[in-house]
Amino acid sequence: MTDAILNFQTASGHQVLAAAGKKYLRPGGRKATEQLFGWANFQPGETVLELASSFGYSAIALAKRYGVKVIGVEKDSDSVARARVNIRAAGYENQIEVIEGDIFHLEAIPGKFDYVLAEAILTMQSPPGKAKILAGIHSKLNPGGKFLCHELLARDKEEQIRTELAQVIRVNSTPLSEANWIQACETAGFQVQNHKTDSMALLNLGRIIQDEGIVDTIRILGNVLTHKPIRTRVLEMRSVFQKYRHELGYIILCAVA
Repeated sequence: MTDAILNFQTASGHQVLAAAGKKYLRPGGRKATEQLFGWANFQPGETVLELASSFGYSAIALAKRYGVKVIGVEKDSDSVARARVNIRAAGYENQIEVIEGDIFHLEAIPGKFDYVLAEAILTMQSPPGKAKILAGIHSKLNPGGKFLCHELLARDKEEQIRTELAQVIRVNSTPLSEANWIQACETAGFQVQNHKTDSMALLNLGRIIQDEGIVDTIRILGNVLTHKPIRTRVLEMRSVFQKYRHELGYIILCAVA
């Protein structure tokens, strides 16, 4: 966690939070992901394609808890290397593989899957980018396969929120309304089976404790308080989240191919 490794002025919001020690970066937190997994109804031996699998934590949790086989695709080579170390340490090399790849080119990944999981991925794409990735996801699912989605919601002021989020997150983040998220999925050929929306509290202390636990929360707060470049960026993000606390939320949905 040094400036030589990461330029905190230009790094994306999720990179800054990860540098602070935050492992869970979903807008609805663990509770929303649990609801999503409940809708999925995973069965042992089924296959999951996870987009942007980062360091492999969620893939390991899926394999351990549900007995599924996971293929993770991750663009960053350093993250792929770290994920493989984590998977090996956890003893799940026979159930999980993380490959270096581009979520815009899912056709390069062989085979089809029972599930595709994307959390906090599509929000970061432009509308054409969202459409391309959703089409790719649809093509990788078995008939009747499920797309599991967890993203940022803008109940109102979509363009205004997009502009201000882009400034503090350093990514052209484009959250959609509930209706527009559902429409994007349906345009790609999905039938939305279940969905839910609620408030977004990613940087609220209570949510951090719920997601990360007491010990890791203390570690995260210590890093934020003692490392000025991280603190500056985190406070910028939190300010925008607070400003639009009535408009910003999360959406989870389970859609069938």
